[in-house]
Amino acid sequence: MRLVDAEGRQLGVTGISEALRKAEESGLDLVEVAPQAVPPVCRIMDFGKYKYQISKKSTQKKTLGVKEVKIRMRIDAHDLELKARNIRRFLDEGNKAKITMYFRGREIVRPELGMNVFKKLTEMLPGKFQVEQAARLEGNHITMILGPK
Repeated sequence: MRLVDAEGRQLGVTGISEALRKAEESGLDLVEVAPQAVPPVCRIMDFGKYKYQISKKSTQKKTLGVKEVKIRMRIDAHDLELKARNIRRFLDEGNKAKITMYFRGREIVRPELGMNVFKKLTEMLPGKFQVEQAARLEGNHITMILGPK
C-alpha cells in the first residue's frame, strides 16, 4: 500500500505491518483513503478529528434555507429584473427561493395576469435552477419555489 503521513508527505509503498507500526509510533490512526487505487492509498491521521470535521461541514450545508421574494401583479419591468437578480443570487448561494405574489382587492379576478408575471420571471432566470413547486394559486396569493441544481 502507498502510505501518506499526517503532514501529507508520501512515505512510499510499504506493507501493512510497517504502516501500522508507523501509525502507532505517531499516536494516530491508519485510514484507507483510496481503496480503488493501485496500490491502495492509506493515510496516517487522527480519525476522530477527521470525522468531526466532516460532520461540521455537513451541518453548515444544512443551515442554508428558503429565501422569500414578494412581487406584485402590476410590477414594472425594471423591478422584476431586480427581483430576478436577487433570486439568482439566492440560488447561487445554495438557498431555495420562494416567490410569492399577493392579490389586493379585485386583482384576484384576473389570476392569469399573475401567472404571466411568473412566466416572465422564469424566462429571465438562466438555467441553473429547478422548479420544486410550480406556480399555483392558493387563496389570495400565488407561490412558486425554485431550488438550485
